[in-house]
Amino acid sequence: MENNLPDLKCFYLQYDCFSDTYYNHILPLLRHMPNIEQLNLRLIIANQTTFINGKHIYDEIIVHMSRLHIFNFCFCTCMRLYQPIDHLSIDDILKAFSNNIYQQVDCMIRYRDTDIKYHAFSLPFMFDYLPFIDNKFSNIIFNHVIRLEVDDGISFEHEFFMRISLSFPLLKLLHIINLKRQTSISSNLSSNDNQLYSTIIEFPYLTSLNLLFAHYDYVDQFLNDKKTRLPCLTKLAVNYDKLITVTKEFTNERTRLNCMKVKQLNIRPHRNIDSEDFHIYFPLL
Repeated sequence: MENNLPDLKCFYLQYDCFSDTYYNHILPLLRHMPNIEQLNLRLIIANQTTFINGKHIYDEIIVHMSRLHIFNFCFCTCMRLYQPIDHLSIDDILKAFSNNIYQQVDCMIRYRDTDIKYHAFSLPFMFDYLPFIDNKFSNIIFNHVIRLEVDDGISFEHEFFMRISLSFPLLKLLHIINLKRQTSISSNLSSNDNQLYSTIIEFPYLTSLNLLFAHYDYVDQFLNDKKTRLPCLTKLAVNYDKLITVTKEFTNERTRLNCMKVKQLNIRPHRNIDSEDFHIYFPLL
């Protein structure tokens, strides 16, 4: 791109890309916006090899935009570990931001066996989508997020979803990726309705739930109305065997209420189900 965009005052980009696209296309594009006043970036960058910290954002983006006064950003990266690296703490990363960027910033970082999952974002968080958070997400309120993906190699307990419901009060779409079963304490909650009643979680606006890559326990966690209430759920994606097991072939009263308003059911592998109990469970299909 040879010409600047001198008349552009506001630019908004949400994009999933590889690191070469970020460095070879997105950064050069941003540098051709000298008069930009408001910039909103939500980027998921694959194959990244370094942390996108405050120094990088200042040197590669901000310094080229002298009139910029509103900058909302969220960078999400997953970095593969091909060799041992020094572990940076959240304080180490935030210090690099405080030295270069004056607005409030937060980050989340998770070191795993083969990769590092990293989020860096401005506050307040202004985007409607947040991917790939885990058990150690920031203790703040994400008032604008309506789409959320959670994944971890450690189980999600009942308390984790309580935190999710409080931190994401307007959540509409939730995708859970976790094949680790819950602890026996969390799983056994379903056997004692009186114990559960005071800990029922409610997602008042959730309309879409994807459990295709989730353990049986999370199917029960969300369909069991003594654990979770989903008054607006209309789309459900779930593994057939897990649905059959948790609903006891569509006879379990505890898991029926949260299915009553479902209008789109994505079952994998695909099955044609025509039993009377199934239609009682899903009367709107």
